[in-house]
Amino acid sequence: MRVMDGIMAIPGILLAIALATIFGGGISTVILALAIPEVPGVARLVRSLTLTLREQVFIEAARSYGASPLRLLFKYILPNALAPITVQATYICGLAILYEAYLSFVGVGVPPEHPSWGNIVAEGRSFALIAPYLILYPSLVIVAVVLAINLIGDGLRDMLDPRFALPD
Repeated sequence: MRVMDGIMAIPGILLAIALATIFGGGISTVILALAIPEVPGVARLVRSLTLTLREQVFIEAARSYGASPLRLLFKYILPNALAPITVQATYICGLAILYEAYLSFVGVGVPPEHPSWGNIVAEGRSFALIAPYLILYPSLVIVAVVLAINLIGDGLRDMLDPRFALPD
């Protein structure tokens, strides 16, 4: 976990820029640059969920019943940990869209011949005074998609964990 803490100490976008710059542009490099900063957060979430769940009464009951560690993991811990992990995945998806657009905008993301919202905004930058809609519309689409993904994550959280749902 100390390695994960060290990675988490670096802001995600700076780490993504550094990785994309070191390994060069390309789709696989961008995917790697987007994934590495998010791994420590997911690892920390999974670890905390596992440590919390293993102290629950139903795990003790299954352990006293003679369940193997693999059975405990796959039958009891994993199903109870999937809801928070799924919600976290939606937030990571929205963040990945923002990071990819930013990396492409500054020129270290996917190559310009590939379609990307960041590339579209970067191409429209030179025509900003003549046609501001070339920047405005792709930027609004990025905002709308990230907002929609975050709202889906909130809905999933409310649906999968009723403790956080608002009263009717």
